[in-house]
Amino acid sequence: IFVGQGVDEPLSATGFRQADAAGLFLSNVKFTHVFSSDLLRAKQTAAGILGKNRFCKDLEIKYDARLRERKYGVAEGRPLADLKAMAKDAGEQCPSFTPPGGETLDEVRERARDFFQFLCQLAVELEQKGHDKPGAPGRSSGTSGEQFVFPWANHCSEAEPISESSGSSTLLDANILVVSHGAYMRNWIGYFVSDLHCTLPANLSKSQLSSVSPNTGVSHFIIKLENGSLLNPKITCVCLNQDSHL
Repeated sequence: IFVGQGVDEPLSATGFRQADAAGLFLSNVKFTHVFSSDLLRAKQTAAGILGKNRFCKDLEIKYDARLRERKYGVAEGRPLADLKAMAKDAGEQCPSFTPPGGETLDEVRERARDFFQFLCQLAVELEQKGHDKPGAPGRSSGTSGEQFVFPWANHCSEAEPISESSGSSTLLDANILVVSHGAYMRNWIGYFVSDLHCTLPANLSKSQLSSVSPNTGVSHFIIKLENGSLLNPKITCVCLNQDSHL
């Protein structure tokens, strides 16, 4: 059933279990910021993840409408078969078809681009404010590197988020958790790859790149902004749609 934006249902019992599993999986990752779609299922997922975290239980979740699922218009609340039939009648392929009242893929990508640029600006402002001062939340400040252990580093990409100086990821200006939706994230990742030339894991297939993430799948990207510049961010995909916690 397509829920999109217009059907704002809560998580099912399975969804809550998946959110708890994702929270346990990420429990040793110290986030500096959390952003979530303002749709209920994403809100509940974000809360479930933070509820299992050792360091960030009290971190404020900021809700942003730019992270909502793709809008499917008249297809929302109806089975996938109905959407396929609409696409066939229009002579189009289902993934790229826009039902009446829905969002085009370009419109979804524009939302993703706008939100990503907002995140980059946030990171630059943190750096400019001297985010590495003692006690600053985004830096290690003498705390254990355990707080920055990423659980998928051993079985995903060879690229790991390790600082050049300390041997652990303690020099990140921001370590941001974003909770969103499958079709939206597929478009966002497409923007990373086609527009920003994101570096992908060597073992990633084209089918994996174009697939929709499983519920609570985890994708991890390292973003480097050279000299605080918002132009030409260097993006490395550490893992895509990781689901070993499920």
